[in-house]
Amino acid sequence: MSEPVQSQQVTAKSGSNLAAAFVLLPKPKREAMTALYAFCRKVDDVADDDDMPLAKRAEGLQSWREDIRLACDGGEPENQICRELTPFIQRHQLPFNLFDELIAGMESDLDKLRYANLEELRLYCYRAASVVGLLTVRVLGCELGQADAYAENVGQALQLTNILRDVAEDAERGRIYLPQLLLEKHGVSEQSILDGEPSVGFENVAREMADRAWAYYKLSAESLPPEHRRDMLILEAMAAIYWRLLQKMRRIDFNVLSDERKTIRLGKWAKLAIGMQTRFATRFRGYRPLYARQGLAL
Repeated sequence: MSEPVQSQQVTAKSGSNLAAAFVLLPKPKREAMTALYAFCRKVDDVADDDDMPLAKRAEGLQSWREDIRLACDGGEPENQICRELTPFIQRHQLPFNLFDELIAGMESDLDKLRYANLEELRLYCYRAASVVGLLTVRVLGCELGQADAYAENVGQALQLTNILRDVAEDAERGRIYLPQLLLEKHGVSEQSILDGEPSVGFENVAREMADRAWAYYKLSAESLPPEHRRDMLILEAMAAIYWRLLQKMRRIDFNVLSDERKTIRLGKWAKLAIGMQTRFATRFRGYRPLYARQGLAL
């Protein structure tokens, strides 16, 4: 099997926290995850290309859907990224329905700029992140559903953390993922978020979102199959990294609308240290996730 060259190029350029963790994997799994990540990255790039008309982006996403369906059905995809992903789809039995859900999540970003309630947001987080987790656990060795609950919980935790961190950046694109019912509860107007105006009400919204994220981190720790703790290394490292980001937001009172948000980051060496710490810790039978040792509340 030839190495996924184009996928490696896409992944290397991304600067992603997840992609950085691939170095922790043995070569066969690293190559599979590189190809999977490259697909996810390219689909996301199509949805986020503000220089392209919405209709063209929708066509582009549909083209990716048709090509990945070919790959899953044993056909010959046209796109090089899909061709590089095909052997890993076959080896790990990656189902089309998960890729379809991922693309549906990207399609929602084209025209859905607001979320009415937490249930709508939960579905978005499932499509944008949990399905990536479900594909990932299959690549990492859990092909029979043993880690599906874990994957779904991790995806929710990471995506909620990501949404909180990126409120200002999303607002610049006209998107507000924070549920409207939650904003109304705390008297926060959409315009104040679009204008980047911090408030006590916004802090309260953010704290409720952080509590929800924490609940999913806790569920992730509880649903991690002990016999697969070492297989789940990169997801455990990601959860530990994003938990640290959530803690950084807490220390600035969730002031993610001001320039203080620039402090919500971890450098390369800090991420590497977390990855190596996680790698060491998962070797032991009594392993407890790093993000489950921080207390029960924010």
